[in-house]
Amino acid sequence: MSKSENKYRRNSKGEWEERRPRGSKPSRRDFAKGGRDERPTGSARDDRRSPLNTGRATIELDYPSEAKSANIIIGRNPVMEALKADREIDKILVAKGAEGSIVKIVGMAKDKGVPIIYSEKVSLDRISGGKAHQGVAAYMPAHEYVEVDDILEIAKKRGEDPFIIVLDNIEDPHNLGAIMRTAETAGAHGIIIPKRRAVGLTETVAKASAGAIEYMPVAKVVNIAQTLESLKARGIWVAACDMGEHMYYDANLTGPMALVVGAEGEGISRLVKEKCDYVVSIPMLGRISSLNASNAAAILIYEICKQRLLSQKAD
Repeated sequence: MSKSENKYRRNSKGEWEERRPRGSKPSRRDFAKGGRDERPTGSARDDRRSPLNTGRATIELDYPSEAKSANIIIGRNPVMEALKADREIDKILVAKGAEGSIVKIVGMAKDKGVPIIYSEKVSLDRISGGKAHQGVAAYMPAHEYVEVDDILEIAKKRGEDPFIIVLDNIEDPHNLGAIMRTAETAGAHGIIIPKRRAVGLTETVAKASAGAIEYMPVAKVVNIAQTLESLKARGIWVAACDMGEHMYYDANLTGPMALVVGAEGEGISRLVKEKCDYVVSIPMLGRISSLNASNAAAILIYEICKQRLLSQKAD
C-alpha cells in the first residue's frame, strides 16, 4: 500500500473517508457526513456524558426519600417548634456529634420523654431525601394515641369485660399492623405498646393494619411492667404468650383479660413476664421452634374470642 493510499480508510458504513491524524478533532463537515462520528443528540448525548453510564443502566444519584411523608419533620426549627407545641412524637433522630441548638432539642425531648436515637449522617440523608436536615429528624405518629384509661372506658361503654393486647418490644411495623387488624376483628378494646424499643404508629403500620388503625385504640406507656401491675389492681388477669408447660387451649381465658405478646426471637422480657399471672403456650410440633409474633398473637386472640362467645352462650 502506497503512502497516498494510507491516507484513506473505510468508515462504519463501508465508505472511503480521509484518515485524520491521531489526536485531531473532527470538523463540522465530518459531523455532517454522519456515520460513526455523528454527534449524538438528546438522551443519547446525556448518557454518553454521564460518568455513571454502565452501558446497561444509568445509575441515578438519589436517596429514597421518607421526608415526603407528613409523618416526618426535618430541620432544627421545625422539630423544636413541634416540641414546644406538645405534638405527639414517636422518636427523634439526631446526627452523631451535632452541636448548637441540637443540644436544646435533645434536652426538650428528654423532658417530654421522647426517645432520642443518635444516627449517622448518611441515615438522615436517606430519610430527608437529600434535603437539608440540619442533623435532626422527628417521626410523628400516623394516628393519635390514647390513654390506658380510654381503653378501659371503651370496654365499660360496651358493657364488656376488658380485652387488651399488650405488646412487649415489637419492632416490626408489619407485625404491629397485623396484630391490630386481628385484635380489631376479634373485638379487643385496645393495644398497649412501650415508648422505647418498639415501633409506633407509622405509615407502614397503618398500611399493614388494612384500616384497623382507625378503629383500634393504641396506648403508649413508659413502663410495661408497671402498667401490668396497674391493670391487675383493677381486676384484670394477665396472661403471657411464651414457652411453658400449659397449653393455651387448656387455660381459662374468660373474664377481664390482658394478653402479653413479645417480640419474635427475644420473647417477653424477664421483668414483664414476672408481672404476668400465668403463661400460656402454643404447641410446637415441627422443627421450627417459634412463630411470627403476629401469628402467635392471632392464635391466642381468637382463643380468647372463642371462649368469650362460648361463655356468653352458656349464660
